[in-house]
Amino acid sequence: MKRMIFHINRKGVLDVINERLKDLRREKGYSLEYVAERINVSRQTVSKWESGETVPDVLKCKELADIYDISMDELLAEKGEDPEEKRTGKYAFGVVRVGERGQIVIPSRARKIFGISKGDMLLFLGDIHKGMAVVPLKQLGGELGFDMTEEENDDDKDK
Repeated sequence: MKRMIFHINRKGVLDVINERLKDLRREKGYSLEYVAERINVSRQTVSKWESGETVPDVLKCKELADIYDISMDELLAEKGEDPEEKRTGKYAFGVVRVGERGQIVIPSRARKIFGISKGDMLLFLGDIHKGMAVVPLKQLGGELGFDMTEEENDDDKDK
């Protein structure tokens, strides 16, 4: 069996996060205690994030971005870097909970970016190894080889 080993460039993402957290907290005039209390962690945890000893998980990054009133892209951007310039078109919109009947609420930012409105048709795709995807049918146009206009199906008339 072939073993894959991944090396993290220490002077990279980790340094961006810890420096950014330190700078943001100082710019806002917040104490370590204040930030820690707002996101329900210890002061020592925030200190370790800022020193680069550890890194906050993605959920804590979202909470930190909310505290500093910035996006996750801005939180992870280097100082002076415009996150919009480097945007790859890939987003992490957060976590959604599946309801009793399997329904999910698409985050408002995702609806806005992808132009999803009430009544839009969405194609739900899945790959057992890669995960799931939701694609607005209007983005695909005629690429699927079928008409996307809603018409009454002959089978529906019989019911």
